[in-house]
Amino acid sequence: MKSSLTIGQLAARFGLATHVLRHWESMGLLEPSRRAGGHRRYGEEDLERVVFILRAKDVGLSLDDMREFLHAPAKADRIALLRTQQARLEQRIRAAQEALQLLGHAVRCEHEDIIRCPNFREMLRQGIAPG
Repeated sequence: MKSSLTIGQLAARFGLATHVLRHWESMGLLEPSRRAGGHRRYGEEDLERVVFILRAKDVGLSLDDMREFLHAPAKADRIALLRTQQARLEQRIRAAQEALQLLGHAVRCEHEDIIRCPNFREMLRQGIAPG
């Protein structure tokens, strides 16, 4: 894209509020160029950065994690951050799979009261960490 976008145009393109883009800028995640009068202008690199931020949010990175990733001094630092996040995401996936199994059983269960189903109750007990 050779032309640049205003903050309103960029926000609309992604269904975001303009204050979100300003916040991301204040956190060091976006670095728009400025035109006469101080107006922000966003180019192709900024579009890619917004996509990165949205995808990173989808996998659970915080804005602080993203800033750390984007400003990491070395590839090894970025890889370490991503490995930590990968482990967190894998745990969330395992928890979601367990929840899906529980729901699947509840939907298929022939007991009149799912809460009284011994199989359902056992699945619940297995999900309770010792305390």
